[in-house]
Amino acid sequence: MLRIELLDPGGRPEDDGFTIDRRVGTPDEAGSLELSVEVRWTGGASIERGVRIGLEMDTAAEPPQWLIPGLFYGENRPVECRRRFPRYERGARDPDGMVCETWSFRADRAATPAVFGWSAGRMAMIAVEEASAIGPTGIGFEGSANRTAIWADFPYREEPVAYRGYDQPHPAEVLTHTWRPGEVASLTVRVALGGSDRHAYAPLLRALHAQRARAPSPWVSVAEAAELTADGLVAWHYHPEHRALYETASFERELDGTTGGAGDRPHMHVGWVSGVPWAAQLLAWGRRIGSPDHIDAGLDILDNIAANLSPSGTFWAEWTLDRGWGTGWSPPGTIHANTVGQATLFYLRALASEDDAGVEHEHWHDAVRSNLDAICARQRDDGNLGTYHDAETGEVTEWDGAGALSWVGALLDGHARFDDGRYRDAAVRAGSFYRRFVDDELIYGAPEDVHLAPTSEDGYNAVIAFTALHRVTGDPAWLDVARRAADWTLTWRYSYGVAFDEHTILGRYGFATTGTDQASPANQHLHHFGLICGPELVELSRLTGDDHYRLRAAETLAAWRQFVARRDGDFNAMRGMVSERFYQTDCFRAKGSLLPLSHAWTGGVLLFACLAALEDPDAYALPD
Repeated sequence: MLRIELLDPGGRPEDDGFTIDRRVGTPDEAGSLELSVEVRWTGGASIERGVRIGLEMDTAAEPPQWLIPGLFYGENRPVECRRRFPRYERGARDPDGMVCETWSFRADRAATPAVFGWSAGRMAMIAVEEASAIGPTGIGFEGSANRTAIWADFPYREEPVAYRGYDQPHPAEVLTHTWRPGEVASLTVRVALGGSDRHAYAPLLRALHAQRARAPSPWVSVAEAAELTADGLVAWHYHPEHRALYETASFERELDGTTGGAGDRPHMHVGWVSGVPWAAQLLAWGRRIGSPDHIDAGLDILDNIAANLSPSGTFWAEWTLDRGWGTGWSPPGTIHANTVGQATLFYLRALASEDDAGVEHEHWHDAVRSNLDAICARQRDDGNLGTYHDAETGEVTEWDGAGALSWVGALLDGHARFDDGRYRDAAVRAGSFYRRFVDDELIYGAPEDVHLAPTSEDGYNAVIAFTALHRVTGDPAWLDVARRAADWTLTWRYSYGVAFDEHTILGRYGFATTGTDQASPANQHLHHFGLICGPELVELSRLTGDDHYRLRAAETLAAWRQFVARRDGDFNAMRGMVSERFYQTDCFRAKGSLLPLSHAWTGGVLLFACLAALEDPDAYALPD
């Protein structure tokens, strides 16, 4: 049932003196309808009101399920999650704990400003543009025992509290519009209804992307981006005295009175935010252009990590200047499966590339086999590989989440390299276990820093894992899981261009957000990591005949060829630097801001994607 309300600042319906006319358009290819609402204030004095356009849904015994792309997934925060951010729970109202049965958000927090609800065997969707005639928009929902509803707000309301990246919430933020006598505003939403299929969002989001996408305008070519990022990694992140790839390098190099930056972080994870994946790209680039500097840097880092295994047989998670090798950001004494799984996968890819160069690395072989054997020995009978592992004993200390999905590709590559059937069998059993997260439309647990929060990185891992399972086994069931994982992953990808104030750095440089990804509901900023599964998205398009996945991968590579420092001083960075965080909403920093730190992984993953595009340029071509 459609419901249109005028809300006063306290949220009470007060629509006396307003007239409302509505018009419904024809369905688009995905079945959604445009609803146009004309609101007129007929009173004799100005008044403060907001407009809420909502859909009332049937309420069932089971709590509803939610999707706000890039922002809210199911309950959103598993109850065991150690990070605090908005969570849905029927019957709850704990604003300080950020647990509630009703939430409203500003639209630019969402990768697509749309809210989906599933209740009583039915789905409903409302989508809105980021801006309207009466101010920036919002979206929200209620799932109480007596009411299930979704809505769009004009202008936005953030209730019961506003989340800005930290454990302590901010007070609710409520915007209203000042209506002048005789004022008329035309407001538009898209609405859709459907059945119980939890994957029914996919065609609707695809259609919204087609209607709203604003193509990014890269600053540099693929080859130029590769050269810049490779040089930047060597210049600002590689420290030969420690054989390490520092995780951050400050834009400002003189803050501490030396040639180093006070914001530099002398840490190196072995995977994820530093380490093996990005050192391997330096090596590959060096081989491609015949550069000893890049080759030597990549080999030095890879040799160092391979020579330092934990007592449990896997890589350590992290090296730091003050403590040496250790366990990273996980609970004390434990190593996160994703971090070392990703390192193992990229060692195997580097070994395959070095085969082509005719170079052997026996000590890499030994390190990789130690990791593969260790993870196989810990696998549970149901296929679960465990999320946190004791660094000394190898005992799995936490099984929850899908954080070990990165091991599926590593095990399959290990099987191909060493012809060891144990690795293939372990990968298939792990895939059989972890596919339930894809089926449930809620994948979580990948990165160290947000514990069991759903993240875009979980989607990347799933796309890589299930595409690899289909590639190796030929089983069409894995292709279907990979396709569904890709659709879920693309929910994190911005389908429109966020509007920035012209006086912010992102506004001044005309940054286009289409194709960039939200990191997670806990970390609401745009990041580059989606580039890591670009080759798998291309592969999915070729396997399915559906060009959408390839085009979204190409769009992302185009988007992240913005804000690569082309010379010293470019956006106050140094040549080859790439920031990690781009603030498209009010979280951590003001909207339109840029984190003034270069990160090893951001330059590294862009270099990875550029190398893939240089090898297969047609795959990353966008329409004119």
